[in-house]
Amino acid sequence: MTKTTFSLAMSLAALAFSTNLKAQDTNTDNHTITITVPEVAIVDIEPSATKNITLGFTPPTEAGLPIVSSGSNNTLWLNYSSIKSVADPTRNVSVKLNAVIPGIDINVTAAAATGAGGGTLETPSAQLTLSGADQTIISGIGSAYTGNGANNGHNLTYALAAGGSVANYADLQAAATTVATVTYTISDN
Repeated sequence: MTKTTFSLAMSLAALAFSTNLKAQDTNTDNHTITITVPEVAIVDIEPSATKNITLGFTPPTEAGLPIVSSGSNNTLWLNYSSIKSVADPTRNVSVKLNAVIPGIDINVTAAAATGAGGGTLETPSAQLTLSGADQTIISGIGSAYTGNGANNGHNLTYALAAGGSVANYADLQAAATTVATVTYTISDN
């Protein structure tokens, strides 16, 4: 009888143990995934190997006429990547010049974004005359990327004007070479 009692006790224990194991599983289960999305604000000018440009003026061929710009340059592209924050849902790209050249307006125009980008790429402002103060050239950027390199992002067109809307023709001075640095900055609104 002891063997029977022992066998019966073992059978009941096994039944109780297996019932407990089955009670832990259900027809659904879950777990968590932790996701990190970094805040991003990066800007650059492409093509990086040839981003320094030269502009100039042509002298008049007839007395009484002004010097005229020798043309514009549209070889550069503004690229950016942005992941917005909760606190600042949009960003701007601003532009400024490190040194104003007496008598000369340096104008820049950014075209609408083209290429392989995606997200909230906003429309640029109208033509700007560069100065030492930051001016917004692209506004309302959300989480977006323009694509990298030439033919992606906003095509930039630079043009000169002697005695333009801001500069005074009387301030012009002959100079073999004058270098000015244009700086683009992406920042929160």
